[in-house]
Amino acid sequence: MLELAEYDEAGILRAAYVESDDDTNRIGSRVDIIPPPNSKTPWQRVLDVFLPAGYPQSVTDDYIEYQIYDSLQAFSSSIAGLISSRAVLEGVGVGDASASPTAALLLSVLQDSMGRLATILFAHRLGTSLEPECKMYRLAADIFNDTAMVLDCLSPAFPKPLRVLILSFSSILRALCGVAAGSSKATLSAHFAKWGNLGELNAKDSSQETIISLLGMLAGSVVVSWISSPLATWLTLLILLSIHLAMNHAAVRAVSMKTLNRQRANIVLSHLMDNDEVLTPKQVSKKERIFERDGVLRWKGDRILGHCKIGTTLQELLQRLGSSHTKTRSIHLEGLRLADLINLYERESYILWLDKTTSNPVVYIVLKQGCTPESQLKAWIQALSLARHALQQQSQDSDRVTSLLQDDTKQAPLHTYSGPLAELRQTLEQTSKAFSEYVQRLEAAGWDLSVAALETVSGARAAVKTKESS
Repeated sequence: MLELAEYDEAGILRAAYVESDDDTNRIGSRVDIIPPPNSKTPWQRVLDVFLPAGYPQSVTDDYIEYQIYDSLQAFSSSIAGLISSRAVLEGVGVGDASASPTAALLLSVLQDSMGRLATILFAHRLGTSLEPECKMYRLAADIFNDTAMVLDCLSPAFPKPLRVLILSFSSILRALCGVAAGSSKATLSAHFAKWGNLGELNAKDSSQETIISLLGMLAGSVVVSWISSPLATWLTLLILLSIHLAMNHAAVRAVSMKTLNRQRANIVLSHLMDNDEVLTPKQVSKKERIFERDGVLRWKGDRILGHCKIGTTLQELLQRLGSSHTKTRSIHLEGLRLADLINLYERESYILWLDKTTSNPVVYIVLKQGCTPESQLKAWIQALSLARHALQQQSQDSDRVTSLLQDDTKQAPLHTYSGPLAELRQTLEQTSKAFSEYVQRLEAAGWDLSVAALETVSGARAAVKTKESS
């Protein structure tokens, strides 16, 4: 007797095959197909059409919660879209005998042209930041879309010249929504896919959107036929948009990204350096803000220490080190040689400088050619340490000045460090000493350090070249 078993991608038994001798005298055998004891119900087979193969093992744990909220927001958005579409049709003159089809066509061409131009400009300006800040842009995309719906519903109340302007701006907002939503959803899909099943997951996501949009259109057709007064229209629209944004906010809050962008790096590293504990991606997702200031250095997600510009140019760094002369295109450095700063970071893949001339410290990070994601993370760790030390030093200096004013006999130094590079050297040594351990503990906690998510703009890369004197 021979027994064979067949499993699906998730390792679940699909069927067992048992071969036995044929009861008849003919040459051959009989193979019995035995289904698993817990076979799928018809409802489960229907769900398999819309869920990735091997679910739930083939996706991350936060996939289903995100998809539930995403489906609810798509349903409410479909109904609200029908209401705004009716307002647009009224604005272009549907039902008005004096309306010109040519004018409606030209308005459609104008809207489409404005939207295409906005798509190009938005993708160029914010294309690099869409992946690191995918949660923020996923919610921002729906804010753009809902604002466009509100403008569409407002457009019939304005005269035709203003109506064209409002509808054109609405088209621009929808274009921004398309770029932000498309890019952020691609990043989220890559996060959800565990088995390299990104293509299949996107295909199933399209199936989900299709059925939800269809149900939303059917429900919206009933809703639109019921409401006719302006009060009922606006009340229904605002309720639907509120549900839409609330579901989107809950959806992005449910996602636990495993890459370290600026905000997540602040939260994880500050807890690691202060409490010697490594937060998991799920713990950080509960602490992070959806909308965060760009480049802010924040301690434990609360106190602002300063700001950081990573991937900045050498020219911007030099302008912070000294005074520039526009005629000669040269920069005069006072109390510091650029070669000393370069030598300090000779073995690193970045160059870092702390600017204390502003009210909040600003850290400038120049990345070298070949800088890896781990090197960028190391630079951010040093930037966070520097900003914290600078803030502590300001507080200590303030206390000493107050003490000196109260007692003239007291003599205390106002600065802990001597020389412009002393503080950089000290924090670099501390960071280098603990960095390997930090990397091991972060990876053990589930963080993916192979993806560079700290740059939000297309940054420059520096190459250090030295000339030998003859």
